[in-house]
Amino acid sequence: MRALLPPVLALAAAVSLTLPVAAAAQSTTFDLAGPTLTMRVTRGGVTLPAGQVPGIRAGDRLEVRADLPEDQSARYVLVVAFLRGATNPPPKDWFFKAETWDKNPKKSGLNMTVPEGAGQAIAFMAPDTGGGYNALVKAVRGRPGVFVRAAQDLFQASLDRARLETFVNGVARVEESAPERLVPVSTALAGTLAIKLNADCLSRARSLQASCLTQNRDGMVLQTGGGTTLAEVLGGTTTQFAYSLAATKEGGAGIYSPYISLARDFARLFGVFRSASYQYAPALAVGSGERLRLQLNNPPSFQNPQTVLVAPLPPIGNAAPPPLRAAAKDAVCLAQPGLVLRLDDAPLLFATDYARDLRLKLGLQDGRSVELPLTADAERGGLVVADAQKLGKTGISDAALVGRWGFDTFTGPRFAVQNGAPTAWQPKPDDAVVIGRDAPLTLQGGASSCVEQVALRDRAGATRPVEWKASAPDEITATLPLARTRPGELTLLVAQYGGAQPAQLTLKGQTEASRLEGFTLYTGDREGRLVGARLDQVAKLEVAGVTFVAGALTRDPGGGDRLALTTEANTETLAQGASDAKVTLKDGRTTTVRATITPPRPRLELVGAHVDAPAAAAKVPLVLPTGLLAPDATLTFSVRAVGTRLTNDDAIEVATTDDEATTKLTVASGKLQSLGGDVAVGTFAPRQALGAAAVGALRMRLVQGETLGEWQPLARVVRLPVLTKVTCGDKECAIEGDDLFLISAVAGSAEGVGAVVVPVGFVGTSLTAPRPAGDALYLKLHDAPDDWVKIAVASARKE
Repeated sequence: MRALLPPVLALAAAVSLTLPVAAAAQSTTFDLAGPTLTMRVTRGGVTLPAGQVPGIRAGDRLEVRADLPEDQSARYVLVVAFLRGATNPPPKDWFFKAETWDKNPKKSGLNMTVPEGAGQAIAFMAPDTGGGYNALVKAVRGRPGVFVRAAQDLFQASLDRARLETFVNGVARVEESAPERLVPVSTALAGTLAIKLNADCLSRARSLQASCLTQNRDGMVLQTGGGTTLAEVLGGTTTQFAYSLAATKEGGAGIYSPYISLARDFARLFGVFRSASYQYAPALAVGSGERLRLQLNNPPSFQNPQTVLVAPLPPIGNAAPPPLRAAAKDAVCLAQPGLVLRLDDAPLLFATDYARDLRLKLGLQDGRSVELPLTADAERGGLVVADAQKLGKTGISDAALVGRWGFDTFTGPRFAVQNGAPTAWQPKPDDAVVIGRDAPLTLQGGASSCVEQVALRDRAGATRPVEWKASAPDEITATLPLARTRPGELTLLVAQYGGAQPAQLTLKGQTEASRLEGFTLYTGDREGRLVGARLDQVAKLEVAGVTFVAGALTRDPGGGDRLALTTEANTETLAQGASDAKVTLKDGRTTTVRATITPPRPRLELVGAHVDAPAAAAKVPLVLPTGLLAPDATLTFSVRAVGTRLTNDDAIEVATTDDEATTKLTVASGKLQSLGGDVAVGTFAPRQALGAAAVGALRMRLVQGETLGEWQPLARVVRLPVLTKVTCGDKECAIEGDDLFLISAVAGSAEGVGAVVVPVGFVGTSLTAPRPAGDALYLKLHDAPDDWVKIAVASARKE
């Protein structure tokens, strides 16, 4: 028989072998209930049940016995063996044997001390056949590496099994007590325990969700610790290679799951010990209190070959807690009812009883130290804080998780927590707020995470909720709804968690005084612009004897107001330069502002225009008056710049009067050609350049860098009906075609005498029109209510 390789190499070699039939028959789910062991561990005068012991040390006292039913018929020999490495067989006195059926407690149970130098502990349940114990000792001493690996990997799998059972039991509990909460609770449990959740199950009928969530358990347990197995964290020996190998095609990927990924390998490795009398089978040991429940993946055999169960005991070595990290970076409020301190990647804390006596150790700003009890709650995803109300409103300088992990004390992560009195809040920079618009307000000095809600109460006693957000640990930013509030005293109510009464902050609601920064007018324009703040209070402005009245008010994105002021007077005679203007507010007050009269803004004069309309086959042509063009026509126009000279960097902007559609004609785009000096020619098609919104009057202006010229009329785009036939009789004519709803009236002369009005929304395909006096009919379109469009009639003869 060849020498045994080290555990990792042995696994690699085993995977390269052909899978035996017995191994292939092994089940990969440990769902059969096996015998139960009870175990207690004593260290330094302290005794803990097995469920609270993540690891043991040399010198620890172990009490192990089998908890079998009174009517147990098959006799089991309980054996605990201590191992010291894959290549170093343990001495015979490291094996301890108990006859579980013996009535003498000293013989039916084991009481032993972990020997110095031991590396692993493992338990066996072997049928009593007379020579079974000696055969077992010989097998373990002959190939210790197999059992070293079994001790490590079965313990890891047992921990993963504990996570799975915590999830399944939690789902079952919620399904029975509150099925309407199954979706949020199962999602929370999956996140806490690192369980792969089948999201499709949550979309099914409520009665089917629980069973769906707990199916296919082989693939539900995920690896934790950022690539480090729990066994490595607890025992210091990695099984990462084994788990990675088991995921390969050669290792049987898809046949068994991560948390029991070595079931097939156990069958293969234990197969070398198979004889006519014995076969070895793995068992998981899930701890709860003193009990270690053994879970089997196949039923044991009591006929030859009889089954020897192999179960893990806690690893030997330092049992430090897994690395715990606080999930939240922002502060949380201790006074919040049911506060949960969330942890990242800590499934073992929730799936086992290793963590105990958990407390939140607080350093208070008054120098005291206080500890609050914590309870691990997998459904809520963290540690639930108790007794926080006893702190009062004392400030907190430090908060850390402390407790015990098995026998040892530990200090976990620090949490950002707050606790403070609502009276600490103060408005910054002062208590004055501006009414007439929603106003921001900053409060500083308190604990932002402890604010539950904010409200505003006016002089009449009406209370409105206030939107707010935490902007710093000691600061919140609120938006006060003051658009319809009158000047006077206001009360801001700040309610905090745990506070009996909200804090009341008195604010002064004031009308913001207008801040006038300057008035600008281009010579010749009839509209100037006043900039500043609260310009809604401005009624009019007078400069050099010309009165301007308030118009449209807009607010700049960067802050401040812009107020348009218009006049009917001629402004071409105003002297250019800076002077003072008189501003009258709506309440009668007057003030002055600096007014700047600038040279006239550049403007364009239309020199000429030509419309190139596409030919319409088999259609009655329409003759459009000057200034009208169809959307699919091309307009070529020439302009002269007044007050400036044109360059190749200039542009002509064309837009609808409502600015819904706009385009720029430039030399670079080929849509504008400069003829030198002050004349240019532009070309564009309305539909192509402006889209479907290009209907109605168009205007143009010159754009020279940041300088915008004065808007000037350019043309009017009109939608045209499609006329297919026009026939006239003795008294009337018939017009046939499509889109006749675009026509508002039909007349027999250009003066519109006796016009026939077309109903709005007309959807017919023919119209009756009066017989023309000459050789043409005239249409008036909805898009051009002041113009008549001519239709040439071939003859006025009687049809």
